[in-house]
Order: sequence, then C-alpha cells, then structure tokens
Amino acid sequence: MSELIEKAKLLKQSSFQMALLSEDEKNRGLESIAKAVADHSDYILQENAKDMELGAASGYSPALLDRLRLTEERIAQMAEGVRQLIALKDPVGETVEEWTLQNGLNIETIRVPLGVIGMVYEARPNVTVDAAALCLKAGNAVLLRGSSSAAHSNQALAKVMKAALQSSPIPSDALQLLTDTSRETASKMFQLNEYLDVLIPRGGAGLIQAVIRQATVPVLETGVGNCHLFIDESAEKEMAIQIAVNAKTQRPSVCNAAETLLLHKNWPHQAALLTALHEHQVEIRGDLRLSAEYSFVKEAAEADWSTEYLAPVIAVKTVDNVAAAVSHINQYGTKHSEAIVSETPENVDWFFRALDAAVLYHNASTRFTDGEQFGYGAEIGISTQKLHARGPMGLRALTTVKSLVRGSGQIRE
Repeated sequence: MSELIEKAKLLKQSSFQMALLSEDEKNRGLESIAKAVADHSDYILQENAKDMELGAASGYSPALLDRLRLTEERIAQMAEGVRQLIALKDPVGETVEEWTLQNGLNIETIRVPLGVIGMVYEARPNVTVDAAALCLKAGNAVLLRGSSSAAHSNQALAKVMKAALQSSPIPSDALQLLTDTSRETASKMFQLNEYLDVLIPRGGAGLIQAVIRQATVPVLETGVGNCHLFIDESAEKEMAIQIAVNAKTQRPSVCNAAETLLLHKNWPHQAALLTALHEHQVEIRGDLRLSAEYSFVKEAAEADWSTEYLAPVIAVKTVDNVAAAVSHINQYGTKHSEAIVSETPENVDWFFRALDAAVLYHNASTRFTDGEQFGYGAEIGISTQKLHARGPMGLRALTTVKSLVRGSGQIRE
C-alpha cells in the first residue's frame, strides 16, 4: 500500500472521531502542539538549517530563502499563533439559522467540519503548523503536502506535533504529512475523492493552477496577489508615502504586498514618494514618462503590470483619474487586495463599487489582508474565488453546514 493511500485511510477514520470532539478537547490538543513546537525549537532549527543549506546550494532566490527560513522568533510566532486559535470560539456546532415551518417542522442549520482537508503548499514551513492547527480546531483531519524545498523542516514539525497529540484527546492519526513530494504522487492526491473532501493549495501561481487543472477533489482556491495601490490627486502626502512604503517593503515576499503603484497624474508629491521607495532599496519599473524623468526608474515592460514580484520590485504607472486606475486594476489584478489613498469621498466610493476583489482598502496598507490581522487567528490562506469563502480564511472557512430537521410525526402529503 502506498504512503498516500495508507495515510488517507487513517485520516478518513480519524475524521469521524474529530467530528465528535468538544471544543475543550480540541483546545487541549492544540495546547500540546503549541508547547511542543516551542520546546523543540532547537531540533526544528537544526532541520531547517539543512533545507536552507540545500536551498542556497540550489541557487534559490533571496525571497524564496526568506520564506523557507525559520528563526527562534518565527517558531515562537508559530506557537503563539496556535495559542491564539485556542482563544477563538469553536465554530463547530454553531447555529447559522433556525426556523419553524407552518407544519411544525423545526429546521436548524449548524456548522460542521469539512472532513478531511488536503493542504498543498510551497516553501513556508510555518504553514505546516498553521494549517494543521486551523484544520484540527475546526474538527477536520488534515493531510499536509509541502514542497521538497522544506522537506526536513516539515518532517520535523510534523513529528513534533504528532508526538504531542499522542497524549491529547485529538487522535494523532488526524494529522499526516506526505513525505513523498513527487509530482506523480501529488497528482494522485488531487484525485483522491474517496478520502479527501477538499484541497487547499497555497503558494505561487504555478502550484495553484496545477491543482485546479488536475484536481477532481473540490478546491478551495487561494490566490496570487498582484496587489495595487492607487494614490489619488487628493491624497495626503505623508500618509500616501507611509502606506506605499509599508505596502511594498514591510515584507515584500508575501501575497498581500503591493506590486503595482498607480499615481494620479496631478498628484504633486510623486517625486517624494518615488524617492522614498528608492531609498528603501526598491527597484522601480515605471511607464515611459516616469522612466524618462527619474534616473533611478527603469522602463516597465508589459509583463510588469501583471507580475507578482514577491521581491523589492514595484511597477509604477501614472493615470488620469480613479476610473483609469480601476480600469487598469480590472485588467491586471488578481482579485486579492486593492487600495486607494484619497480624501475625495466620491472617488473612494467609485473605487469600492467598481472593483471586484476580496479586500478593498481606503487609506490603509494592503499588508492587513491577513487572518491574524482580521482577528481570525492564523489563516489557511487568502481566497480570491467567490464560492464558499473569500478573503482571509479562518476557522469558519474550514466548516460547512448541515440541517437538522425535528418533527413530531409529520409526513408529506
């Protein structure tokens, strides 16, 4: 029996046990995970160092190495993220709606776990802990399939978590890591409808599209983030500069970082903003006017308007008005996060009504598109699709509903 089928069978059986656990029982299991991750940081860092060494030898980009790297601080943040989940209310069993029909039938719709979740992700080993904790808190069993680039880190984290669950109410079989990271096995996983209830891909566009194209298991799509920031003519200078610098440089390698800056042609502080970005070591690729006017601005190619850089690079374009900004975003955006900096209410209203994206911002950085920042605790990803869940996906996104119908002998005529 292959590793995939063996672990999938264990998960399916465990999912029935998970659905019966109380909130307190799940929280006790999560506390065991949080403590174990923190207590075994030396071992986890030791294994992560192996991935970092292999990554450097393979010529990974600085952005990829940053996503791969674990530190004592990042491990502490993972443990804290699990504890934040413990503090959140368990959505399972929550009444979504309830009503009584004229014939006396009482109908109650409640939240229940999705069942077995297949998590497919790249590079970031922190996802191993975040995804496991979120899935377990929502009463699901979870199959983790990370990338080969983080194999040592992921296996160490999974080993620590499974050992912690041995003495907790959560069955340790409810958490499985697929150590076979081959594409052939991944393709089989994507079509494992007998055992998996949903797939969640988290990573670059290539991974996400590969899952969508190959999967027969339903997919909860997390999206690529070609995020835009539009600086309107009325934008306040210091606010606009602060937001732009934060949205691009606070952590360039994540999906909610700004990748394109749109400047109203009449905004008088363009030079100050571009200079601030340049001083923060951001490579600027601008339209013909900007590249001709500023020596540190390179001329943008067509591909730059649709690129998710995940690096200290930004595309910049001047536009005539908010309608032109919206038109550009609708053409090149990925329906993730878009922001406007403006003091003109009608332009903000137009931006909010005309754009189709998971999250829209006024006078704030796109970096807030995050489950923890939204108050959801750790997130499973950012959904840019329109069915089931959209935006940062927390615990509720990992549940579905069922209806309980209570009668007193009613039959249908």
